[in-house]
Amino acid sequence: MRILFLILYFLNFSQRMAAQDFILIWSEEFDYSGKPNPEKWNFEEGFIRNLEEQYYTSRRKNARVRNGQLEIIARKESFRNKKFKADSSNYRHTEKFSKYTSGSIETKGNFEFQYGRIDVRAKLPSGNGVWPAIWMLGADFDKLSWPATGEIDIMEHVGKVPNEIHGTVHYPSDHKNGYSSDGNSIYIEDPSENFHVYTVIWNEDEIKFLINENIYHTFNLDKAGSENNPFRKPFFLKLNLALGGNWAGIIDQNLLPQKFIIDYIRVYKKAGL
Repeated sequence: MRILFLILYFLNFSQRMAAQDFILIWSEEFDYSGKPNPEKWNFEEGFIRNLEEQYYTSRRKNARVRNGQLEIIARKESFRNKKFKADSSNYRHTEKFSKYTSGSIETKGNFEFQYGRIDVRAKLPSGNGVWPAIWMLGADFDKLSWPATGEIDIMEHVGKVPNEIHGTVHYPSDHKNGYSSDGNSIYIEDPSENFHVYTVIWNEDEIKFLINENIYHTFNLDKAGSENNPFRKPFFLKLNLALGGNWAGIIDQNLLPQKFIIDYIRVYKKAGL
C-alpha cells in the first residue's frame, strides 16, 4: 500500500510540475450575476443536433450565472419552436412546441485557440436522459461543417450510466460513416454530487484527456491524417446540457429540472510559444 501511495504521489507531483509550464491566456471565473457574459459567450437556440428533445433558449431560466458559478438548467416545459414548419421533414422544424428546454453556449467568434491546456471544474446533472458536455469544434465550422471541422469532447456523460465519463475526438475519414472516433471512458464515484476538474492537454503531437490530473486517454494527432488535419488548427469551446437524443435515451421526467454547474474554465498556452 505504501508503495502504491508513493507511486501515485510522484505521478501527481510530475503532473503538477508539468502544469507550471503553462501560462493562463483566457479564463471564465463567473464572478458576476445574470446571463453569461456576451463578450465571451453566444447562445445556440432551437433544436440543434443528435435528435435531442430539448429546445435550446437564450433565457436566463436555462443559463444563468449566480453565486460564482454557471448553471445550465434543463426543464420540463412547453416552449414554442420559432422555426416550426408544418410541411417540413426536418426534425428541427416539425414540432410546434418542445416538451423540454435547456441551454447551450459557445465562444465561437469570441475566443478560439490552437494547442494548450483547458481545465473545467464542473458538477454534472443526474438521471436517465441527461447528456451534459464540455467540448470544442474547429473555428472553421461555419465554412466546413462537421466532421471536417473536427471535434474534441473534453467531457461527455449520459445519466443512464451514472459513473462513466467519456473523452473523445471525432474527425473525417474514409470510414463508411465519413468520420472516425477515438476515445475512452473512466469510472468516477460521484460526478453528480461533487465537482471534478476535466482537462484536455493538446499539443502538436497528441491530445491527453484527464480528470483531476489523472490521464485516462491519449490520442495521437497523426491518426487524423497529414493533410487537412482538423486538430492542427484553432477550436472554440462549447458547453451544453442535452436531453434524450441518439445516445442519452429515454428521459426521466420526474427528475427535472436538472443543473449542469460549471465553477470555472481556464485555458493555458505552453510558456515560450
